Amino acid sequence: MAQPFPFAAIVAQEDMKKALLMAAVEPLLGGVLIFGDRGTGKSTAVRALTELLPSIETRVGCRYNCLPAEPQSACPVCSQATGQKPPPIVKHRAPMIDLPLGATEDRVCGSLDIEKALVAGEKHFEPGLLAAANRGFLYIDEINLLEDHLVDLLLDAAASGVNVVEREGLSIRHSARFVLVGSGNPEEGDLRPQLLDRFGLSVDVRTIDDLEQRIEVIRRRDAYETDPIAFGKAWAKRDAAISRRVVAARKILRQVEIPDHVVMRMSQLCLRLGIDGMRGELTLMRASRAAAALAGRKSVTWDDVADIAPMVLCHRLRRDPLDDAGSTPRVERALATISDNHAHG
Repeated sequence: MAQPFPFAAIVAQEDMKKALLMAAVEPLLGGVLIFGDRGTGKSTAVRALTELLPSIETRVGCRYNCLPAEPQSACPVCSQATGQKPPPIVKHRAPMIDLPLGATEDRVCGSLDIEKALVAGEKHFEPGLLAAANRGFLYIDEINLLEDHLVDLLLDAAASGVNVVEREGLSIRHSARFVLVGSGNPEEGDLRPQLLDRFGLSVDVRTIDDLEQRIEVIRRRDAYETDPIAFGKAWAKRDAAISRRVVAARKILRQVEIPDHVVMRMSQLCLRLGIDGMRGELTLMRASRAAAALAGRKSVTWDDVADIAPMVLCHRLRRDPLDDAGSTPRVERALATISDNHAHG
């Protein structure tokens, strides 16, 4: 496998990097959507992230990434008959599964193994991409070109953490706990608003317009393509430091508290912006916890919320034909108003 570009070596694009790290810390966030111009490092960042994640343990031959201590009944390898010794435990990198645009529902969810059915007359389940992505990441490039029913299906599985297949006489349930990451180019069409709202975080990535940063991007990319191994070694310490932050954040995540006054301001913010439903506030809570945990803190501050609010709320706003400033300025104005009210209150 080719040496991926180091996560720490990605120039600028701080929002995208932060969103991916928060999703790595808190899988319940509901995935990350990255929209932006071509050549802005979207897929590079996603692939680099998986190199930072701690290895997972499973058993030799397991295709469901079962936890060794919690074998799944759907997995013939891990749920051996009583008395049989299960295969040895192995460690490997958290999975990073690419979902091709032309994928069928059978390929995604799994299906009857036709060959075994014809040859042996036995019903065997052939696991799909959701099983392969369990305990890792599922990445869809050009998600806005994927059929809507497949996006719906993926978001349902990502939210519930379970894949259920009931067809052709099969009834299978297995874990599908993964972080869904979608990227796309807005010129090729938008996602439906109903689907947009289901993603926890959405980030707009723009082409870098700072001259020094552009030069740095070119230098690093050139050095990487000339000698990927040497380039990876040069950035290994900084990547390892980010990896340690993610591991430490995961450990303290459930201990992070959100003070009542911060929760109240979150709700005020969503009300002021006219956000439909409660998903906005719930995602704000989860994301701000993950942000605090990444900073090594066990308490969320309003600054944490203000920092991540645009990536949590912008894609949930109703379109306002009278406001051509865009979503981010609307969120920033609402944040400023709430901060001023509390400063004077």
